[in-house]
Amino acid sequence: MSEASRPHRFTDKRVVVTGASGGLGRAVAAAFREEGARVLATDVVPGDDVVACDLTDDAARDGFVTEVLSRLGGLDVLCNVAGIQQFAEVGKITAESLRRHLDVNAVAPLLLAQAFADALVADKGNVVSVASISSVMGQPYNTQYCASKAALLLGMRSLAVELGKKGVRVNCVSPGGIDTPMVQAAAAGLPEDVDWNLIAKSTSVIPGFMPPIDVAEALLFLASDAAASITGANLVVDRGVVW
Repeated sequence: MSEASRPHRFTDKRVVVTGASGGLGRAVAAAFREEGARVLATDVVPGDDVVACDLTDDAARDGFVTEVLSRLGGLDVLCNVAGIQQFAEVGKITAESLRRHLDVNAVAPLLLAQAFADALVADKGNVVSVASISSVMGQPYNTQYCASKAALLLGMRSLAVELGKKGVRVNCVSPGGIDTPMVQAAAAGLPEDVDWNLIAKSTSVIPGFMPPIDVAEALLFLASDAAASITGANLVVDRGVVW
């Protein structure tokens, strides 16, 4: 969708997007801006209009929250996009790698939602997080990612129940394979006889990886007033995966 044809659903809305230097996060931040939002984006990798922050570091995360509230004066949308993925055979998973997946993919976004909860309640805002089809199905070589995304999904659904009574919606989008550097790099951990591109073409009704904007559109829908009656949901965007 071009900037000229986009609706302006988020004019002057205050939005945080994490993981904004990556393929999906960059697309999400750009889409929010095109619709009039005031976006404060963050990533461990700094970039244009992206504040550098490691959200797994407690002090850094607290500092980022303070900066957001100081610069934006409140918060209407928290969009948790940041994540990591590395395929690995079960015998090659390390405790460090498993903990890192859990910290980045589940613990950090849940703690960020907690930190912004008062502001979101005050502004009747909402949270949208990127889970994954890996949060609802077991997949070979993907144990640590599946575990972390499942934790994120159920954690966010629990927040939806608790914060819904205070006017805050909490939802997730669960993508299938996206055409991003992270997804392509994750394949390095697969056994040599496993072709990830072949899997992507053969396991969904619509073959191939999705462009990031397809997932971004789902996130923006859930963050918009059009989804005012949707909370605790998990919107699957996977081109019809049929494992």
